[in-house]
Amino acid sequence: MPEALQVVVLAALPVSELRGAIPLALWQHEFPPLVAYGLAVLGNLLPLPFLLAGWRWVFALLERVPGGERLRSVLERRAWEKSEGVRRWGLLGLFLFVAVPLPVTGLYTGSLVAYVLGIPFLPAALALTLGVLAAGVVVLLVSLAGWPVALAFFTVLAGASILTGRRVHAARG
Repeated sequence: MPEALQVVVLAALPVSELRGAIPLALWQHEFPPLVAYGLAVLGNLLPLPFLLAGWRWVFALLERVPGGERLRSVLERRAWEKSEGVRRWGLLGLFLFVAVPLPVTGLYTGSLVAYVLGIPFLPAALALTLGVLAAGVVVLLVSLAGWPVALAFFTVLAGASILTGRRVHAARG
């Protein structure tokens, strides 16, 4: 598979998104920074219209599949739990949700949050697109600092995300 296509595909995947694609483009394939950024953002945005339009279809399908109601309930609950800032700040909150490259705050989860909260397609698409563009800048800058800095940065973000999540669950219990 051509190197540029590897970056686009990796960016389009829900687990890696920009956090995997930009370092791959810079460190493995040695693309210039703007090329790495452009390919990764393009790949990350490719699923956007399908996600925003597709969640309704996915949820309808889950209602027809044995055990699907449970998965639908889990997805809706997860989206609701992640959506506090979006509920408080609206489209700005959706932008910030995607712009800060924490684990599980990328385009896929952002589009699910937008669907669950009933945000219309075009405003959601704009906020998510701007969020991806901003997250790409953050990931690019951290990646340009080198892999030790990137590893430390994303480890701290992951730790903060885990600790924040535990505090939220502990406060409820």
